[in-house]
Amino acid sequence: LEIHETAHQLGMRTNATMLFGHIESREDRVEHMLMLRELQDRTEGFDAFIPLLFKASNNPMAYLGELDTIEVLKTFAISRLVLDNIPHIKSYWPMLGRELCQLTLLYGADDIDGTINDSTKIYSMAGSKEQKPTMTAEDLEKLAQACGYTAIERDSFYNKVEKK
Repeated sequence: LEIHETAHQLGMRTNATMLFGHIESREDRVEHMLMLRELQDRTEGFDAFIPLLFKASNNPMAYLGELDTIEVLKTFAISRLVLDNIPHIKSYWPMLGRELCQLTLLYGADDIDGTINDSTKIYSMAGSKEQKPTMTAEDLEKLAQACGYTAIERDSFYNKVEKK
């Protein structure tokens, strides 16, 4: 929080994250969100909140297992309600898988983290459902359209990218 606050005071925009689904309780998640909300009220420096789902594979904490779909969706919905002062809730599809990412759009997320290439093998190693995490802009558009949304390409600062 201190690092984010300093960055915001310097005029930098940041994204906030929260790894969830391992040792924390629901109360811990809400407390995390409330601290972010309070900082956003003071600085208005966050562009997005990114809930990052813990993956149990290939890690010493695998014995903890993973959250079920309902709990993941509740976390996204609660984050949208608690963090109504942060403009965007990002769904990180390489960790969630395409289908769960799509569902999060119906539970508070308004952004899917984008077209990436296979250089992100860390996600596959961590047990991502996406063993080769690649998605084209067309794939992203189809995911959004299936939920009744229109996809808009944007840059890192949420400015619309005009196609030439």
